[in-house]
Amino acid sequence: MSHDTYELKADAREKVGKGSAREARRNGQIPAVIYGDKQPPLAIALNHKELYYKIHGGGFMTTIATIDVAGKKIQVLPKDYQLDPVTDNPLHIDFLRVSKDTVVTVQVPVHFINEEKSPGIKRGGVLNIVRHEVEFTVPANAIPEFITVDLDGSEIGDSIHISAVKLPAGVKPVISDRDFTIATIAGSSAARSEAGEEAEEAAPKE
Repeated sequence: MSHDTYELKADAREKVGKGSAREARRNGQIPAVIYGDKQPPLAIALNHKELYYKIHGGGFMTTIATIDVAGKKIQVLPKDYQLDPVTDNPLHIDFLRVSKDTVVTVQVPVHFINEEKSPGIKRGGVLNIVRHEVEFTVPANAIPEFITVDLDGSEIGDSIHISAVKLPAGVKPVISDRDFTIATIAGSSAARSEAGEEAEEAAPKE
């Protein structure tokens, strides 16, 4: 269901702080901090090239990584990162320690299937995506790669709400107080006028 995990080797940094972070960058490394799981923050430095490809390769924020710090393996999930606005190079990363009980909040992309089985789209309706991703709370070890919205049978004028989406176990939308819309099937103007003409033809003639 979720992405494959991967491993990164890291050096421990003596201390958290600007000087230590600058030094790591001078050595071609990216400073990072591992937080959470009721343990003190751990300052580390990671291989720049390896991380650059991970961050820009997609799925970075939803994939658990194992970080090997001097032989000690720590399971983490990226929580936040800063990129250089000019070069796109990673400047700093925050990781969250995860255990099997850790619950995290992540943005999960929405995938749409069966557009060809939607009568509304067949008649010229347009899929209007309101949310390309949805924020969920999920178990850290079972983050879905995406959620799937099935458009089979959807008609022009239909709204697809989160309640219509089959969610994996333990995956809960952060917005819990309302059944929010993920997408609508909007009529194109051509489809609308055609539907109007059909309605007129069906109306009894005076």
